Amino acid sequence: MKKAVTLLIPLLFSFDNASAAENKSLPKPFTTLKKNIAQTWGEPAHYDGYLPVITWHARFAYDKEKTDRYNERPWGAGFGQSRWDEKGNWHGLYAMAFKDSFNHWEPIAGYGWEATWRPLADDNFRLGLGYTVGVTMRENWNYIPIPLALPLASVGYGPATFQMTYIPGTYNNGNVYFAWLRLTFQ
Repeated sequence: MKKAVTLLIPLLFSFDNASAAENKSLPKPFTTLKKNIAQTWGEPAHYDGYLPVITWHARFAYDKEKTDRYNERPWGAGFGQSRWDEKGNWHGLYAMAFKDSFNHWEPIAGYGWEATWRPLADDNFRLGLGYTVGVTMRENWNYIPIPLALPLASVGYGPATFQMTYIPGTYNNGNVYFAWLRLTFQ
């Protein structure tokens, strides 16, 4: 596990301030992503604690014998830093470790972005929809770094946010709903 985390963190946070010439050679979405990651790393407004709460294997996509054996309580924890941009959207960098479907430790580190809506008069309540990109490692794949890009959605009130993703897949593989609680500290 220690080896996995030691490899994972430098892979994700190796975004240095490249020259303008380098940035011009990247497509605009990648330049924007790199800028947002660097800004969130360099100017965090908040620190976040992460608590994984549920892993659910879509029953329509698995044999019952498999889902009966899988762990769906991903005990673990994580830490991150985040900021709100001028449009009110959330940006965050995070690292988490949790018990995977086979009850082995799985580290993950990444960057997340969510467009955020505040549909009520109360500014504390918000809904979010966005994405996360990062790297994870799994014991059943010999802790080889695996890049990921997944959707994100959230419901939050004040410093607490229930954030979630869905890992797509094929029959008996993937098709997993994963959710965690994110607590923001000022």
